[in-house]
Amino acid sequence: MKTEDYEKNDKWKKKLTPMQFHIMRKRGTEPAFTGKYLNNKKKGIYLCAGCGNELFDSDKKYDSGTGWPSFWAPVANNNIETKVDSILGMKRTEVLCRKCSSHLGHVFDDGPQPTGKRFCINSAALKFRG
Repeated sequence: MKTEDYEKNDKWKKKLTPMQFHIMRKRGTEPAFTGKYLNNKKKGIYLCAGCGNELFDSDKKYDSGTGWPSFWAPVANNNIETKVDSILGMKRTEVLCRKCSSHLGHVFDDGPQPTGKRFCINSAALKFRG
């Protein structure tokens, strides 16, 4: 690992909780049905816990039954980034914050209309602003 990578990790370790660091910087996943925003029904915006970038609107959140907060679209497509993830031997699409490159979760093609997308996002990667 390069020196600047260690410095970046030190910065993130100071800013994030151990769970957030595991998920957002090491591409981990919180256990299903444990996230603090899974059952949140309040109106507002979900922000990146790392940088405050606006990611998802509560109006686009729905109960997917999967155990993670799910959204059918982001606030704006240019606020997130997606890339192919084949870490576990299966091909998935990873969702990242475009502003700080933090891992947020994955997006699947089994969501509701109008997009048919299910953005399956870790609660630990989010902050809520009501």
